[in-house]
Amino acid sequence: MPSQTERLSRRVSELAACSRAQAEQYIEGGWVRVDGEVVESPQFMVTNQCVELDPDAQLEAAEPATMLLHKPAGMVWDASGSLVTEDNRAEGDHRRGIRVLQRHFTRLTPLMPLDAQASGLVVFSQDPRVIRRLKEDGPKIEQEFLVEISGQTGPYTLSRLTRGLSYQGRVLDACKVSWQNEVRLRFAIKDVRAGQLRDMCAQVGLEVVTIRRLRIGRIGLNKMPVGQWRYMPVSERF
Repeated sequence: MPSQTERLSRRVSELAACSRAQAEQYIEGGWVRVDGEVVESPQFMVTNQCVELDPDAQLEAAEPATMLLHKPAGMVWDASGSLVTEDNRAEGDHRRGIRVLQRHFTRLTPLMPLDAQASGLVVFSQDPRVIRRLKEDGPKIEQEFLVEISGQTGPYTLSRLTRGLSYQGRVLDACKVSWQNEVRLRFAIKDVRAGQLRDMCAQVGLEVVTIRRLRIGRIGLNKMPVGQWRYMPVSERF
């Protein structure tokens, strides 16, 4: 007689002597294996497979994930999510105590656009709170960029970049610009549009060599290597 097919959540509920809702939390938290493989879907159908509950399993809701990626130059911003995989998680990020779940790599929304030619911090999130914050308040959040330039500078280069320029018919708000060294400018600026930093530099006779975004609000790249990502804990805020 063939074995009865049933939902994984029901099997786990029986196995752990817990409610169906608790069983679903165990499964969605990545604590359940079916024939040795982690399965995160409570609706997964099982028959006579070996179902195991991790002895360290904890009853906690699976929080939606937000990932911070150091995007390489030349990669399209909204396609950069293809770099967010288990293999290129930043070394040491496990110390944040966030467990990697397969569900973290689905339905990621790219936020805070960055030019394809630029490198630096980009955000991918499943969290509706983060998505709403960055979509609604993004233009009000200060971003920091390091811009390598070439060309002849003058005594009024910084003052002209700081205020009085326009882009695509829009007078730009004042921003903060300083020299990091002879060939690198540091911008602290809000509501940056595609191509804006290159155009601003061109207006004062400078050519942009590279652009790297260092910070969005209070969240920075720190020393995260190019092409790697880390989780943003729910306790952190932009």
